[in-house]
Amino acid sequence: MTNPKRLFDCINYQLEKFPKQDMLAGKENGQWKTYSTKEILDNVNSLTAGLLQLGVSGNDMTTESRDKIAIISNNRPEWLIADMAVQQSGAILVPVYPTTSNSEIEFIFNDASVKYVFVSSAELLEKIKSLQINIPSLKNIFTFNEIAGADHWSKLLIPFNNDWAEKTEAAKQKVGEHDLATIIYTSGTTGIPKGVMLSHCNIVSCIFLSKESFPFEDNPTHKALSFLPLNHIFEKVVSYVYMFSGYSIYFAESLDTIVVNLQELHPDIFTTVPRLLEKVYERIMAKGSEQTGIKRKLFFWAVNLGKKYDNRKNLGVFYNMQLAIANKLIFNKWRDALGGNIKTIVTGGAACQERLMRIFNAAKIPLYEGYGPTENSPVISINGRAPGRSKYGTVGPVIKGVELKLEEDGEICVKGPTVMVGYYKRPDLTAETIINGWLHTGDIGAFEDEIFLRITDRKKELFKTSGGKYVAPMAIENKLKESRFIEQLIIVGPERKFVGALIVPSFINLKEWCKQNNIEFTTNNEMIHHPEVVKFYNNIIETYNHNFNHVEQIKKFELLPQEWSIESGEMTPKLSLKRKIIMEKIQRCD
Repeated sequence: MTNPKRLFDCINYQLEKFPKQDMLAGKENGQWKTYSTKEILDNVNSLTAGLLQLGVSGNDMTTESRDKIAIISNNRPEWLIADMAVQQSGAILVPVYPTTSNSEIEFIFNDASVKYVFVSSAELLEKIKSLQINIPSLKNIFTFNEIAGADHWSKLLIPFNNDWAEKTEAAKQKVGEHDLATIIYTSGTTGIPKGVMLSHCNIVSCIFLSKESFPFEDNPTHKALSFLPLNHIFEKVVSYVYMFSGYSIYFAESLDTIVVNLQELHPDIFTTVPRLLEKVYERIMAKGSEQTGIKRKLFFWAVNLGKKYDNRKNLGVFYNMQLAIANKLIFNKWRDALGGNIKTIVTGGAACQERLMRIFNAAKIPLYEGYGPTENSPVISINGRAPGRSKYGTVGPVIKGVELKLEEDGEICVKGPTVMVGYYKRPDLTAETIINGWLHTGDIGAFEDEIFLRITDRKKELFKTSGGKYVAPMAIENKLKESRFIEQLIIVGPERKFVGALIVPSFINLKEWCKQNNIEFTTNNEMIHHPEVVKFYNNIIETYNHNFNHVEQIKKFELLPQEWSIESGEMTPKLSLKRKIIMEKIQRCD
């Protein structure tokens, strides 16, 4: 199979080029259970036959009349097996985050007329059952876990005899490259969910253009650890990149077990989002702060060396010699904590701090940042492995096969085979977003050195002060987050005379600072009002204000006692802050 056209073609592609004993793997009863390429093929075909037996249909029908099947589950082999089986049946997959609110699930299921849903846990089963009365299209719920009284997904796996083999093959053959593979609902930071329609051509194009541009070379010995939600297009596309490249995919049990799983598996690659990298870095810095004497001095000496690292500039023999010592004495422990074998980490979904890019790469932990929205399947650009194809602080060169132009206001627009079909049932929004074939991303950018794309802000997040001056908050936020005493923050100021900030302190590091300054740390709520703490954060703000022009400088700030999270509603499932929700909550508390 030299030119695969559909996502599920990855199985036969892998079977022909590099059949594996561990195409996919997940933890079952505390042990890793692996699935060979042939086992995945058999499972996908059997599940496809089971869906066809249920009466699932989709071929030769309009998008709205094709059956929709949802998945709400943690990452696991069954997720991708179900995904590919749904594709082969001709139905359309609707993936939903497990953390999605009841009201959003109800909206998505009714908007898409979801017919069947796969869920992983008893908790999610009860969640969907409680909503079922309000979702007339939903016929049944299947579970990945064995749950008493529930229909286990294996119930759909029917013996793959000649009769069903013929019917399944016929269904597969009817699936064309321009047929929809999935509708992904993006909640974003405001508004009701929008269903992004992506075809096989959209996603397969993105996979192979990304493979070529990064590049991801075929390597059947490589092992990937997957923990970002497969519901998000970033992790889903990367998973298919892995499968088309011959990499084995091992699914982490949860975000809480990543460190343990890294130690068990010694993977070559994983993807992440900046927020999780920040958490890793904060834990490393907290441990470094606990050191005393020469160990503490060496730790911070190494970190400060890392902050100066530049892959595009030789900083001289003395710097290189110092960095080699730092790698041997300090950074080797960082690499060991990540399994000791990491060759690639790709981050996306939000802006990554330039400081982290420098430090991790200085520590011989290759970290690459990319960019792209769900509407582009998603990759628009990525920093590459080849010499001269990476620059910290940017999201890299535009991938091959995608055209990019900047509007007069700097908005990033792209054209190519990766651009979505449109928004489901929303021709009005589609017409506003895709104009003459160009996808308007809503992101503001600029080019550096003619080839490297830098994202400067979201168009809708630019605001004007009452003095009529425009402020782009993202650059200010990213700079301030370089302080190890700041966990989270957002810049505020629309229609005000000045720029302000809401700041969640890094309480781990603040506790250490209080200890060093003989201040008794009581509760988060009390400490954010302590005069010395407020004075300390004022000094931090003043230090960073020198990086900005007068209108961008923070004049007032407020410290907050609790971290923003998905559970409390201030963050999206991909860990982006919901500014509107945060501001509404703050105003209610005023």
